Formats: sequence, C-alpha cells, structure tokens
Amino acid sequence: MEMDGKTIVLGITGGVAAYKAAMLASALSKRGARVQTVMTKHATQFVTPLTLQSVTRQPVFVDMFDERDPSRIAHIALADDADLVVVAPATADAIARVAHGIGDDMLTTMLLATRAPVVLAPAMNVHMYENPIVQRNLGILRDAGFYVAEPGIGPLACGYTGRGRLMEPDEMMEFIDMVLTPKRLANRTVLVTAGPTRERIDPVRYLSNDSTGTMGYALAQMAWRMGAMVTLVTGPVAKEPPMGVEMVSVESAQEMLRAVVERAPDSDIVIKSAAVADYRPVQAAAVKIKKTGRQFHLALTQNEDILQAVRAVRKPSSYLVGFAAETHDVDYYARKKLQEKGLDMLVLNDVFEEGAGFGDTTNRVTLYFADGAVLPLGLAPKLTVAGDILEHVVRRLGTADRAALPRPL
Repeated sequence: MEMDGKTIVLGITGGVAAYKAAMLASALSKRGARVQTVMTKHATQFVTPLTLQSVTRQPVFVDMFDERDPSRIAHIALADDADLVVVAPATADAIARVAHGIGDDMLTTMLLATRAPVVLAPAMNVHMYENPIVQRNLGILRDAGFYVAEPGIGPLACGYTGRGRLMEPDEMMEFIDMVLTPKRLANRTVLVTAGPTRERIDPVRYLSNDSTGTMGYALAQMAWRMGAMVTLVTGPVAKEPPMGVEMVSVESAQEMLRAVVERAPDSDIVIKSAAVADYRPVQAAAVKIKKTGRQFHLALTQNEDILQAVRAVRKPSSYLVGFAAETHDVDYYARKKLQEKGLDMLVLNDVFEEGAGFGDTTNRVTLYFADGAVLPLGLAPKLTVAGDILEHVVRRLGTADRAALPRPL
C-alpha cells in the first residue's frame, strides 16, 4: 500500500528498542508518508532527535512547550493532521498514562487529542509485559479503540527471554497496512487454500506441480487486512505465514480435502486457489523404490474433487471462488469449470501469459461470474490482484462500503 499524502505521527518512548523506530520511520518515508516524530525526553537517551529528523526530513517534537507556529498549538496540530499515530516502542509507563487519561508531555497530550487510529507497539521486560496491571491498561486501550501490535518472543535487552520484543519494522509495516485498509470484510470468515499438494510415490519421491502458493498467500493476507477472520489451508511452500492468519498445513490432496470440508460450513467466503493434484498413486511404497533396469509403470487414481465436496457442505449464503490455471482454450475451460463446479466466481490464469505464470511476483487474471459477466484485470503485483479479487467478492456479497477507518472494539 502506498502512503503518498498520508501523515503518520510516530511516537517514541524511552526503551532500548527505540533504535528500531528510526528504521520504521525510514520505511514509512520510503512508502511516501510524511512522518512527524514525537519523542519523550527519556527516548532521547536511546536515539537522538537528529537521527529521526535526518531520516524523515521533518522536525522532531520533544518539548511540550516547543511552539513553532503561533497560529497553531503544536500538540493539537499534530493530533489533527495525523492520518495514523504509531507509538513504537510503547513503554509500560506511557501505556499506563494514556490508559488513565494523563497528558503530561507532548506525546501523551497529542494521543489524548487525536481522532486518528492509534497503534501501540509495546516493548519491555517479559515480566513487566505479563504483569496484570499492564495487561489491564492494554485492555482499557483496546476497549477505547487502540490497536495493539503484540510484541514478539525472544531474547530481551535485560537478559531474559520471553514476550516483550518490539515488533520488527517489516512486521510493523504490515500491521500498519492492515490498520489503514478499509474493513470491508469485517465480521466475515474467509477460507483460502494455497500452494501445491504432494502425492507420495515412496518416502523420497512425490507427484506435484510448480505452484509456489504466492497468490493464495496474498489473498489470505489481503482478507486479513480487510478485517476478515482468515484460515489458510496450505500445501508445502517455502513462505512465511501471513500475519493474523490461522494456518493449517497439509501435504496431500486428501489431507487438504479433509481440512477444507471441516471448515467450509463455517466460512462466509471460500477461495480455492491451491493447485491440487488431480491424481495420486494407487499405493505409495513403504520404502524407496530402486532401479531395476526395466520400465517402471505407476498406477494412478483420481483424487476427489474438493470444490464438489465444498458445494455439499457450504452454507447457502457463502460465496465460492475457484481458480483455473490453463494453457489453451482458456475461455472454454474457464466457463466449463465455472458451471460444472457451481462457482460464484472463477479466477482464470493463462499460465503462458508473460508475468502470469507459477512463481511470478505479478499476475494477470480474468474473473468469470455466475451471472455471465467476464472481467479481465490488468497485470499487477499479486497482492494488488488479491485486493482487486476480494473487492469484487465484497460487491457481489452486497457488503456495505466501509471506506471510513473504524476504531475496533
């Protein structure tokens, strides 16, 4: 998501992890955001205002009474101009003061005055973070609509190991993208399948295909950003799990079938983007098959059709999306699959098109709808394509347009 034209206020409090805030400020600036930094006095003991000013090319605010524009009160101007406020790191002290309505410095007064979404990224000793008082304060802020970017687990500066590490800058950027994305799938449950399946021949060999799972993972990622509760059933791929998504790892088509059929009845949207093997060996060998110098014949049997199985268990109000990766007569096979599988939408991939094959970072797809409509989408990064696909699902579901950024309860 590009951030051109957005103003993000970055609050930094006095913790060792303050150095990561400079990396976050740099990443936000590179995405086109105007980053205004507000630091507590304790934060300046860990990273200098000059560092943040150099990275953002914007003035840095520390002193509550540093009024640079006589026509505007600084902490109110910062609060009003913000499209988003991010506090990273957020110490236990800062969390407590904001939770109890205390505004005694530039950062806390600005936080109490802003109407923009606020992301708090706690970072502290594991025992401090687990303290019931700190958790109660975070609960107060969640109830007030603040987003909390949960800290990670790992070695801490104090020498302990546990939950308390500031979320890494790349993860924080994904969390921010989620906050800034309109929640057009709020209160929806989405089930996505991704990747290939592997059908075992013996313990060291299998039948599979070239799917990398990138498109399915992008769909799961975008659905989470749009506010959905997402489950991703994934075949074996070399990819990091998307943030906020429940992962179910499978290997074979039969395993994927069981996982999908179990979850489909509770899903509002089912997106079958996995490249499932059509056939599997009749019997997998228990040990490695050795060369004999003769021809080897492998008997195959057809796998059960997962889309057909989903049709039998889906709830009537759900929306079913299938994918078709074709190499020839693409329009004929797309329409055939749409009708035979009883889909609401089919996403066609012509894998011979440049930039649209397995393993590419981009994709070019055509959407086929049950009512006969056909809509080609232009070549774009797969995450962008995923967002476009989900937008069309939302429209077909009749979801109300929620362009305003909600403050979640």
